Amino acid sequence: MASSEYRGMRVTVMGLGLNGGGLAATRFLVEQGAEVTVTDLRTDEELRPSLDALADFPVRFVLGRHEESDFEQADLVVKNPAVRAGNPFLRLAKRVETDLSLFLKDRPNPLLAVTGSKGKSTTVSALHHILLRIRPDVRLGGNITVSPLTFLKDLATDCPIILELSSWQLADLKGKGLLKPKVAAISNLLWDHMNAYSTQEEYATDKAVLLENLQSDSRILLPSDSSWGTWFSRRSSVAPAWIGHAASLPTQGDRFDVDTGRGQWKDGEGVSHDELLLPESLKVPGLPFRRNCLAASAMAVLWGVPSDTVRSAVAHFSGVEHRMEHVATVEGVRWYNDTAATIPEAAVASAESFDLPLHWILGGTDKNLDLSALETAKLEPSTILLLKGSATDRMIPLLKRRGWPYHGPFGTMAEAVKRAAQLARPNSVVLLSPGAASFELFRNEFYRGQAFRDEVAFLKGARG
Repeated sequence: MASSEYRGMRVTVMGLGLNGGGLAATRFLVEQGAEVTVTDLRTDEELRPSLDALADFPVRFVLGRHEESDFEQADLVVKNPAVRAGNPFLRLAKRVETDLSLFLKDRPNPLLAVTGSKGKSTTVSALHHILLRIRPDVRLGGNITVSPLTFLKDLATDCPIILELSSWQLADLKGKGLLKPKVAAISNLLWDHMNAYSTQEEYATDKAVLLENLQSDSRILLPSDSSWGTWFSRRSSVAPAWIGHAASLPTQGDRFDVDTGRGQWKDGEGVSHDELLLPESLKVPGLPFRRNCLAASAMAVLWGVPSDTVRSAVAHFSGVEHRMEHVATVEGVRWYNDTAATIPEAAVASAESFDLPLHWILGGTDKNLDLSALETAKLEPSTILLLKGSATDRMIPLLKRRGWPYHGPFGTMAEAVKRAAQLARPNSVVLLSPGAASFELFRNEFYRGQAFRDEVAFLKGARG
């Protein structure tokens, strides 16, 4: 049954995109009885998968351009998070929302929310994996390319919802009073998106919207081994729980130790706990995965999940595609897809996870990032295979200074994988962890990761 709020409304969806938010908002609003126009600067050919999914819906499309009248005459504009708030077309709109603000309006469901520069997708996926043990109806959405509008109709009122939130999504929720997480976490704040923000503090301010509407019974998890953790804590109305290495953790309060995998916390009844949350070994190598699993475990116990349930669940969590994803082992060589490592700090952390000879596929498009993580990395890769791009051009002098052997830059993933296969020997690793964006060679980082998987699959088939 259509909602009286949207029935008969003239709505413009700005930015259909390919990752689900615009598509989900369009479907939702049509089903609610709105008259919907979709406008996107991309062409029908570029948007074909999303357009095909809307083939049976009465939608007007304006593609390859925007028209001022679609904003001036609309009762409501629903924007894609990638569209910045200062866009001149948005200034013509009477009211601006997003798929998330439409979803969060009047929702009583308990929310568990995560933001950060890196690690948030693995954290929310691990948390979802844990909560499924006690709530099979738990739902996961947000920046992980699943709009929560897609599961709105199926929600019981007490069903927990896990949201991964980007800085763009949080900026769009600022001041709306809609985001009220029961448990929230900020994984880290790294030097990212500096092609869009003028300062790191401006970037952090958008992340801090996560803390804007914390309730007295809310819990927040912050990194103790970063000065940004303290920065965020000063903007929180509740005392934080801390996650980090032992040396950085406070001696009192809720704290979770990455080194030991233990947590010390008080539950909602005020009962103190000191328990092991992580098993000795996990399904994916490396410190970043371990830290993200501990963050998910901490959020789960702070929400009230028993620690033995948490420990058992996280032991069976095998990670997320495109993030330290083991693609195949071919003739003794292990191939890993970590295309989501789009900044140097993340790529170095992944590369340092291996103690085998490493052949590292690196490089891509520049986002005005700090490359110092490559300067200080404590590893000696056997070889580096470079993908062409503006970031690669900045990396090459650094690689020369470090004396790291490299090949390329290569203009295709096929060339990079072929050369890596020629160089790698049994009991070694080939890692795609680019430390850069993808746009000069690929539509986005996930297309880059899929190209890597396709080439490894071809290689595996060719070698029997």
